[in-house]
Amino acid sequence: MTDNWNMLGHEWAVDLLRQHAAHGDVRHAYLFCGPPGLGRRTLALRLAQALNCTQPIAAGIPCGHCRDCKQIEAMRHPDLNVIQALDDDKKPKEGGTLKVDQVREVQRSLSLKPYQAKYRVALFLRFQEANESAANALLKTLEEAPAHAILLLTADTPEQLLPTIVSRCEIFRLRALPISAVESNLLERGVEEERARLLAHISGGRPGYARQLAEESSVLDQREERLNDLQTLLPASRVEKFSYAEKLAKDKDGMRQTILIWLSYWRDVMLRVAQAETPLINIDRNMEIEFLAGRLNLSRARRVVGDLESALEKMDRNVNSRLLAEVLLLNLPRP
Repeated sequence: MTDNWNMLGHEWAVDLLRQHAAHGDVRHAYLFCGPPGLGRRTLALRLAQALNCTQPIAAGIPCGHCRDCKQIEAMRHPDLNVIQALDDDKKPKEGGTLKVDQVREVQRSLSLKPYQAKYRVALFLRFQEANESAANALLKTLEEAPAHAILLLTADTPEQLLPTIVSRCEIFRLRALPISAVESNLLERGVEEERARLLAHISGGRPGYARQLAEESSVLDQREERLNDLQTLLPASRVEKFSYAEKLAKDKDGMRQTILIWLSYWRDVMLRVAQAETPLINIDRNMEIEFLAGRLNLSRARRVVGDLESALEKMDRNVNSRLLAEVLLLNLPRP
């Protein structure tokens, strides 16, 4: 494994964490923040490897090949608990709810001595999806965690979590990588040049999301379909918008993904209205974006972006999805 833990970017974060692991100056809790697909989970797992590797290349640099490293990489280590929101069938679900019973189960596990590693590690993915009881239970865990336990959390932003939880964590705010770095990584993986450029832009500098787009054509197809829907909805009648809102609200996870895709698109429109030099995310929709930007002022474009961001926040608070979708669609501009 390289000095940068085989990570793409985030050198500053790896360097700091490597020093913590090498000098035994480990915090009892870390919070990795940033948009999904940026490398939050990978960075957390690399830290777990650095702390528990039995054959490190150097201080703070895990080998990546010993039994502990391989089990952690696969998230199947006996001293690693991975906790995340689940669906009704107990399968991981983005946009679900992380519940208090899951946290309490981890509390019991962390109280035990490590089975084969130096540390017991609890990795809480997308902790912004935890309900209030689960968040309070984690706070208690943070306050009472034994010395052999390390808690790792991922979330979109620290502001989504209880301030009392955030204050007990070492925070790492991860930023999007340069588009060129993601494009180069895709080219190294054998992605054709024009496609690599498009996927790097669509990913917004998130290497994990870019690789998902490259490997799963269905993700790109769904994006295309949702952006086509948006174009159809802008001039649509109220009846058509209500009909679409009803369909959208039936699948909460699908609705969330749709809003995220539309948000990326409307941020591009807002940047074009503002004549910013920031590169577009949706470069394959450049002509549509320029068309809309030429017919909206900055205040109107900013309002659409604000409405979409607000809709995501309200979904996290379990506001009525059907009503939320109807209001969102009715407030879309009619260029």
